[in-house]
Amino acid sequence: MVPVAGVLLVTIGAIRPSGPLLARAGVLHAFVRPTHRRCLAVGRPKPKSAAPAAAHAHAALAGQVVELTISSLTSLGAGVARLDEGYVVLVPFVIPGERVLARVFRVGPSFANADLVEVLTPSAERVQARCALFGRCGGCQYQHMPLRMQREWKRQHVVDALGRIGGFTESPREAKHPLLCAELETLVRPTAGAPEAYGYRSKITPHHEGARGEAHEVGAIGFHEHSRRRLVDVDACPIASPAINDALPAVRAAARERARERAARIAERRESGERRRAPKGATLLLRDAEDGVETEPRAPVRATVHGVRFLFPAGEFFQNNPSVLPALVRHVVRRARGGGRLDRLVDAYCGGGFFALCAARHFESVVGVEVSADNVAAARANAERNGIANARFEAGEVEALFEPLICAGGVVPARTAVILDPPRKGCSDEFLQQLFAFRPARVVYVSCDPATQARDALAFATAGYALREAQPFDLFPQTRHIECVCVFDRADADGTAPLPLDEGDATDGAAAPGAYL
Repeated sequence: MVPVAGVLLVTIGAIRPSGPLLARAGVLHAFVRPTHRRCLAVGRPKPKSAAPAAAHAHAALAGQVVELTISSLTSLGAGVARLDEGYVVLVPFVIPGERVLARVFRVGPSFANADLVEVLTPSAERVQARCALFGRCGGCQYQHMPLRMQREWKRQHVVDALGRIGGFTESPREAKHPLLCAELETLVRPTAGAPEAYGYRSKITPHHEGARGEAHEVGAIGFHEHSRRRLVDVDACPIASPAINDALPAVRAAARERARERAARIAERRESGERRRAPKGATLLLRDAEDGVETEPRAPVRATVHGVRFLFPAGEFFQNNPSVLPALVRHVVRRARGGGRLDRLVDAYCGGGFFALCAARHFESVVGVEVSADNVAAARANAERNGIANARFEAGEVEALFEPLICAGGVVPARTAVILDPPRKGCSDEFLQQLFAFRPARVVYVSCDPATQARDALAFATAGYALREAQPFDLFPQTRHIECVCVFDRADADGTAPLPLDEGDATDGAAAPGAYL
């Protein structure tokens, strides 16, 4: 590492001269932050506050520019590169195989984070991002990749999570349990997704800080900057629906006016001697539903999926990609039927009854179980609204979620499938123990986090459940986010799972595995 003209350049394998770098400083593209650009142009070190020193061997990297070759991607969408001694540097908005310049802004014991400064050798697959804020706004990670590549990497992240966290391996010697011996390249299917790569998102929640200054001005209204807490002003979002983008200017203007009025009232009260805190910021809502774009979180909105009409508060959770949702529902329901051999369904973590009501016409009886009494009431109301008589919904405590099913009777584990759609943190140990004691024939596990799903997959194998299939869904193109459906079957004594998967799959309808833009 050699300091040159006030900028310390670190490269792999060679010292990079300062002249060409400083000559390029005036033409660095949008990946260079303004403070970085000024530092490079005049040869000053980056401000210490943005890259605090760490008390370990790699602390000297903080604030420095490094030349790196990207080898892979993390599940968070960052590129992985290694220094000569093996130390990892994570760089966003890159493609494996590219050579880049990156400025380190955070140094830890096992890895460092860096901002992308320049792509020296771009991948032949790199594409132009559609959003002018890409590289600053933290909402998207993959706009520089073609859709095919995005979905290939999302599938790979599922494979990696099941192997690294779940313990699945092709080697019988390395498998910690017989049911962990599996060919992941066969079990994990190509990622399914709709052709829409932009304009698909039906809900966004921009933020803003409180009004400041004598003029009570509001700053940015948008989303957090990548790897930073400050906000980026977003006046249009390419992944949001056209209706949301049409409504966004008026919503932003109204939010600024409300914030200014509130700040002015607080200032008046302070002048009269009242003690008042500084004005707070707010989170806005734009939900594109059947009746138009709604901005009031408690207002009821409507959506129709799989022939079922749902009514729910605009601010409540509901999947935000209508173009892929029907294919996701079809896949989950078909897998839950077990080739027609299972006629009872339990929807745990049922929320407002989404999967339970969509699946009801395919089963003799359906039970939704949920800890929230409000969600149970909403599910019952949606069942009545759709004339669904074979689905009931029960509130249960976390410690005894399946007790209502056993007490009510009619649910035979050998004829029952369970659908799980837990929060991002996955299933609790208490819940899994109840589930395994209940012993349903099949579990269809829907997850928005392959890491926690893989962790739970290890518990399923230990409890005697075989992983039959993992189907990733690309509900959020241009981002790192993955929805994955895993199918687990109660295994026989010889380790085989007798239930057929079913002939239907995620390729039917609008979605197709690995669909290209």
